[in-house]
Amino acid sequence: MSPEPVATAAVADITIKGRVIDASTSEPLAGCNVVIKGTSKGTSTDANGNFTLAVPDGKAVLVFGFIGFESQEVAVGSRTTLNISLKSSTSELAQVVVIGYGTTTKKDATGALKTVKSTDFNRGIVNSPEQLLQGRVAGVNVTSASGEPGGRQNITVRGPGGVRTGSTPLFVLDGIPLDNSSTGGAGNPLNFLNPQDIESIDVLKDASATAIYGARGANGVILITTKKGKSGSSNLTISSNIGISNMARPIALFSADEFRKQVVAVGGTLDDQKASTDWQKVISRTGITQDHNVSFSGGANKLTFYGSVGVQNQEGILKGSDLKRYTGRFNASQKFMDDRLTLDVNMTASQTINNRPSIEGIVGAALSANPTYPAYDANGVPVRYQAFTNPLITLELQKDQTTINRVVASVSPSYKITNDLVYKLNIGVDNASSVRDLQALASAIPQQDGRLESNYGTNRNILVENYFTYTKAFGKHNLTALLGHSYQKFVIQGRTWSINKFPISPIEPINNPGLGQDLTLANNRPSGFAIINELQSFFGRLNYQFNDRYLLTATVRADGSSKFGANNKYGVFPSFSAGWRLSEEEFLKSGPFSDLKLRLGWGQTGNQEIPSKITQALFTSSTGAANSYPLDNTSVFPAGTTYTRLANPDIQWEVSTQTDVGLDFGLFKGALTGSLDYFRKVSGKILLEVIPADPIQPAATYWTNVPDMTITNQGVELDLNYRYVSNSGFRLDVGGNVTFIKNLVQNSPYTVITSGSASGPGLTSATVNGYVNGQPIGTFYLREFLGVDDKGVNKFRDIDGDGIGGTDKDRIAAGSALPTKQFNFNTTASFKGFDLTANFNGVAGNKLYDNTANAFFYKARLVKNLNGPASAVGEPNESINNSAPVSTRFLKDGSFFRLNNLTLAYNLSPRMIGLGKWVSNIRLSATGQNLFVWTKYNGYDPEVNIDRTVNGISSYGIDYLSYPKARSFVFGVNLTF
Repeated sequence: MSPEPVATAAVADITIKGRVIDASTSEPLAGCNVVIKGTSKGTSTDANGNFTLAVPDGKAVLVFGFIGFESQEVAVGSRTTLNISLKSSTSELAQVVVIGYGTTTKKDATGALKTVKSTDFNRGIVNSPEQLLQGRVAGVNVTSASGEPGGRQNITVRGPGGVRTGSTPLFVLDGIPLDNSSTGGAGNPLNFLNPQDIESIDVLKDASATAIYGARGANGVILITTKKGKSGSSNLTISSNIGISNMARPIALFSADEFRKQVVAVGGTLDDQKASTDWQKVISRTGITQDHNVSFSGGANKLTFYGSVGVQNQEGILKGSDLKRYTGRFNASQKFMDDRLTLDVNMTASQTINNRPSIEGIVGAALSANPTYPAYDANGVPVRYQAFTNPLITLELQKDQTTINRVVASVSPSYKITNDLVYKLNIGVDNASSVRDLQALASAIPQQDGRLESNYGTNRNILVENYFTYTKAFGKHNLTALLGHSYQKFVIQGRTWSINKFPISPIEPINNPGLGQDLTLANNRPSGFAIINELQSFFGRLNYQFNDRYLLTATVRADGSSKFGANNKYGVFPSFSAGWRLSEEEFLKSGPFSDLKLRLGWGQTGNQEIPSKITQALFTSSTGAANSYPLDNTSVFPAGTTYTRLANPDIQWEVSTQTDVGLDFGLFKGALTGSLDYFRKVSGKILLEVIPADPIQPAATYWTNVPDMTITNQGVELDLNYRYVSNSGFRLDVGGNVTFIKNLVQNSPYTVITSGSASGPGLTSATVNGYVNGQPIGTFYLREFLGVDDKGVNKFRDIDGDGIGGTDKDRIAAGSALPTKQFNFNTTASFKGFDLTANFNGVAGNKLYDNTANAFFYKARLVKNLNGPASAVGEPNESINNSAPVSTRFLKDGSFFRLNNLTLAYNLSPRMIGLGKWVSNIRLSATGQNLFVWTKYNGYDPEVNIDRTVNGISSYGIDYLSYPKARSFVFGVNLTF
């Protein structure tokens, strides 16, 4: 028999409890990592800084680590209670900021830049990174084009500077410069990125900061850094949010009873169907948004990792509108060869599915439909009318669905050649494919043939970069040098086909295109395109620091682009900047400043966001009568070839020359910090499509750099932040910024470069704004409305003195869509686990053109039984036959001040509900988004910019049947294990 096993007593774990606080403020540190040294076992402190952790015995050593504080190791010994005070290792000045191909600290930065951490991001229903920044950075203006889920965000950094080249800054995701081209559909190309995965966003504003990106930095650079794992800790986070959205500001139309009175009052014959219908309510709904995310992270000495999965399903407030997004992300960093070799891998995969109704169609119908008509019959079925189209029927018949699959991945090994010299290789790919289906169902009432159009797109961006970084400290001198090469290739392809005349059938064309009966080339000719662009760049940067107070930075980048002519493929973009840390000088060390730094920067950046191939001649072949003729007695037209674009090998980059003078300061031991900047950005060598001086030309227009034409943005930015912490633990953070900015177009070869096409009955080919010499971009160039005369007909100011007011020669510069002032305010108050955060933002000095009112809200339409607001009869003496042409009558003040979001949150201690063994933190939150907006504008929302470009010329500040903004309430829970 085998011997009996010897019984041994199980050794019980020792439970250690304690609290971690900030040594300087005695404020509890929530989320501090507490890990048993040499293991991955650990926990995190709760909202009050408390922790509980089981250790095997008294020999265990606990490691306390928190971002911005010196880590501390404590041997347990015989103690069961540990109260730890962590010293700050990095003040606000030592905050790490990303500057492109490297990092620096806030105190050593010489350029104009701003870092926004994830803890400071805007809350609520967020689809893309721009929304996280709104109101957070001075000089950065974010405008939602509409309230549509996944709709485009217009973002400018220190104002727009081009005519045809757009104003969108360069986005760089974990070292990969993204392409601003649409990846399919009408949505935002940045919707693929889950905001929950973003750790920080750095905004580079002036040329001394952006010149490292050369030809793509003229509009500013936004660097997005995603979350990473940390050594010595393992975390699992689950977050879930439910949002409820409704139309924030319906337009105040006449009710059915008011409509009955008004139609008769203006002399119309009332068409009364005895109902009382609010058509805006009919087309809208309470939208429900679900956002669920799971993330995990951790690491040991050699390996760190982070992974996440997210699902967002947002219902729009208009019926038939929604956005679904599925995201997955993984990154890891592994060290080899005694830590000399580091391998970083990043990958984001996403799918977005966007359903869009016919927005202009259903909004236009809802704003003008007779409110006495019922929307539904007695059986609850939408009524079909011959007189007008019930917008509910439009929702049934039309479908616009876009599906985008996108993968962004990179592999970045870096090798430490010596202790001072590091080589890094960055290989990245951004691949997106899209399918957009536009479907119209066949119908008898209203009569329409069925149709299906399908668009297929591919957008591929490949990046290969090699660069060396040399860092050396000797005595009071610190030197960092960067030298590198970059190659990036963009391949954009698209194909379209369609088929007409589907029968009335329960089978949707999208599911069986073969039911279509018209596939002739005349009506359904397939089309496509392919674009290949390449960028090759050589870049270098030198940072020098002496005695921790004198700072110098010099940058140069040479960019070559396939978009430009053979004679000007390459452009060179230099920058220089300097900083003087005055607070380190002896004569100021005893003063009130905890920090005082003077910055001065100058540099040049380029812009190549123009159509491809414009430097090359273009020939077009077609069988149309304008380009061909029959060669015999038949009516058959052979293909005719015409010369439609002249070659121009001399086209080169637009160049922005920027100057920045800044002052960073801190007072009251760092409690009050801020920065003050003066900037001036002059964009020259403007790229423009112009008419040849010689009328005898094979092509009507050609592309060139316009000599002497400039677009100038200059202004002042002020950014302030104040932090107060009481002995009782109450904390108050107050921040805000204001920007004063002026834009000016000078030396244009044209009196006005028109843009902003108007829409609506009788407004075809009318334009609203453009580029006017001596005026800002986005200036409204309109006839000045003076009211109506004694006959009830429009009166316009006679500018040219010909006795006839209201001609094209009588147009005036009537204000700009660009705000001259941007102001933002945010505050957070926290106490005993509760925190309340409010964010406000606003603009002033800008105008909006209400194209919706121009097209729909005037007396001549009301007499025809078409609804409108009280402003439609705002001119009592107006004739019912008076027209409504484009004029200042519909130009309105676009200023506003908005409570963007308000969040109340509570950090619940898991120990209070018996979950302390498994859960380290529970956060409950409630957010109100777009709660109030103070504005004189009486449209859906003053923050709007519908794309009304003319021949590619950018337009600004036009509102036409835009998707209404929502007011949302979001409830969330976040669990950390």
